Amino acid sequence: MSLTYNEISSLTNKYFIPKLYDNIFTSNILFSRARKKWYHKKAGGESIIVPVAYATTTASAWYDGQDNLTTSANNQITAMNFDWKQIHAAITISGRDEAINSGSETQVVDFVKAKVELAEKTIVDALGTGLYNDGTSDTKAIVGLRLAVDSAGTYGGISRTDYSWLSAQEDSSTTTLSLAVMQGMFGDCTVGNSKPSVITTTQDIFDIVWGKLQPQQRWADKTTADAGFQNILFNGTPVVVDNKCPSSHMFFLNEDYLQFIVHPDRDFRFRPFTSPENQDVATAHILWMGALVLSNPRMCGKFGAITE
Repeated sequence: MSLTYNEISSLTNKYFIPKLYDNIFTSNILFSRARKKWYHKKAGGESIIVPVAYATTTASAWYDGQDNLTTSANNQITAMNFDWKQIHAAITISGRDEAINSGSETQVVDFVKAKVELAEKTIVDALGTGLYNDGTSDTKAIVGLRLAVDSAGTYGGISRTDYSWLSAQEDSSTTTLSLAVMQGMFGDCTVGNSKPSVITTTQDIFDIVWGKLQPQQRWADKTTADAGFQNILFNGTPVVVDNKCPSSHMFFLNEDYLQFIVHPDRDFRFRPFTSPENQDVATAHILWMGALVLSNPRMCGKFGAITE
């Protein structure tokens, strides 16, 4: 090659990785929304500890004049625990590739750019699938929405059998979607002015919702549309297609309680090209480490058996 691997690493890190970063966050509706509000960097620790309040204080009462004030304490706060999850995508240049593309610096750069784009697509696909992971399909992947928005199982190290406040609103029996059924779920996920802020589903179920709305009701959220995602509004909340959403599912998400937590040293970090002694290749890696956290599942809901 006319460029050294150090030079290629420098070019990749300076020009291609920032573009990759942007492309990843515009590739998926939840990535796009997370980047604006709930994508947070957190350093250190064996795991991610998330304190959660699950009860009000019992040390409160009406009183008159010189009445004694209540001081008895009760358990109000516990913590959810999430393991760091890691993903990588390799960018590998074989000796054969190096020889074939050694004609000019431009040819080399174009070849490496293509390799980076392939790595980008791989990470996008894996993270998109991970967002809906049920915690058992791939135990090394992030724990996704199918377990976070559920009424059973253990989430964040806490059993929902023992702590019902950690249960989400789940409907696994309704097969025929109607606006009334959606309204019921929306209401179950609403307390005061806290309500679902985005609804994700499949293309087929999105089409069902679209068909049930009158033409004058098919309003769209401009911000979501400007980001490149088709949507329709339901109670002022965008309903959006996510091609990674599992079939038969629709998720009602309150993003006030969602966090995509990432380690700052592994936020799509580029590790430069190196060559092993026993192979005619050079390999670089893109590294990510983090977790998806839902701190208040009861404010979210899902349908899991809709006929498409």
